[in-house]
Amino acid sequence: MIGGGGIQKFWTPAGAPALPRIARAEGLCLWDTQGRRYLDVTSGPIAVNLGHANPRVLAAMQEQAARVCFAYPSAFESEADLRLGAELCTHAGNGFERAFFVSGGSEAVEKCLQFARRYALATGEGERRRVISRNPSYHGSTQATMALSADPAYAPFLAAGEAPLHVPAPFSYRVPEGIDAEAHALRCAEALRATIIETNPRTVLAFILEPVMGFSGGATRAPAAYYRRVREICDEFGVLLIYDEIVSGAGRTGRFLAAHEWPDVRPDLVVLAKGIGGGYCPLAGFLAPARLVDAVANSSGFHVGHTHKAQPLACAVGLAVLRETLERNLVARARAAGERLRSGLRDLQSRNSLMGDVRGVGLLNAIELVADPATKAMLPRDLDVVGRVQALARDRGLLLYGRRTHAGRFGDWLFVTPPLVASDAELDEIVAGLGDALHAFRGELRTARLIA
Repeated sequence: MIGGGGIQKFWTPAGAPALPRIARAEGLCLWDTQGRRYLDVTSGPIAVNLGHANPRVLAAMQEQAARVCFAYPSAFESEADLRLGAELCTHAGNGFERAFFVSGGSEAVEKCLQFARRYALATGEGERRRVISRNPSYHGSTQATMALSADPAYAPFLAAGEAPLHVPAPFSYRVPEGIDAEAHALRCAEALRATIIETNPRTVLAFILEPVMGFSGGATRAPAAYYRRVREICDEFGVLLIYDEIVSGAGRTGRFLAAHEWPDVRPDLVVLAKGIGGGYCPLAGFLAPARLVDAVANSSGFHVGHTHKAQPLACAVGLAVLRETLERNLVARARAAGERLRSGLRDLQSRNSLMGDVRGVGLLNAIELVADPATKAMLPRDLDVVGRVQALARDRGLLLYGRRTHAGRFGDWLFVTPPLVASDAELDEIVAGLGDALHAFRGELRTARLIA
């Protein structure tokens, strides 16, 4: 046999300890082949909203698979696609009457931008092609979405060409000295306006942002005034406003869309992934208003997409996930559970000086790790802070996901984003286990004389 070893071999150095091998999963728990139990603290990478082995979703999967798994949209309509689109748009609210489904978040962002470009051509504004995103941000791992994401780690993967346009992201924890978070956020909004003017407004197609930052900022969101000002600026120059809700959508924030937190501000397009498939099938997509879709459909049409766009099996699973989420009232549960979780994390913060910040909304939360909470000084960049805490947590039966954004330039943080079905007892177990792992890590740092 030539090769082999699976995907892990693409990033695991030779001689590195092997990861545990998964055997089964149910609810919040996963077991490895040695029988050890792990609690899924971060829903995988914030995807498994309903937990594992949900009976309703598995039944829908089996039923659809017995009928048809695959039918290409150019040959057939799919009942699962039509129903999922209709119900998803209903709960997304006014201004989102159409849905376009694909197989992953990066693809969904690209297709959304391609649709925006098609709309510009259909309405006689062919000069519009430039897209502005924030620094930092994360929108995917294809070449186009890596360019949007602004992380220097992606530079080796990017082709030479027109430089992407980035404006500052409005952090809430690390703000410039002398101003508060709202003033800083409004400065960031005005940077968008300045960039549009400098670039030439007639050439700017869209501004894309995460309403609650995911893999670039760990559950950071700006004050409401920021979103209102951004909407005003986009309207002023005819720029489409796109919300990337791959992480924040599908009920995770305690609203069906994070955008619903600001009802007087509506984006033009919304990208969804992760939670809409619940981790059961690859599923993503974007939502659009009928007026934009009709303009494109009556012009060139939008005949793009990968092999598995609107796949019947994935859409049937997505429909079961959506109905389970709504009928079990899990969006409201995310709000209540998030309050309990953050209360526990803040109590932990009062007893562990490594925790500089606890932030989030609903069950999209993060903790930021620092050397000194008084100064917000970061831990040394040459330490694998996130990786070490993840390892210590895994030893205690907790699976965590975190990131060091821009090689630590914007801090080290860990998600605390359990499935929406987490019980109070499981939330308390997460806080206790995380506290043990951070206590152990603090001990290691003190032994190495890296903190007092």
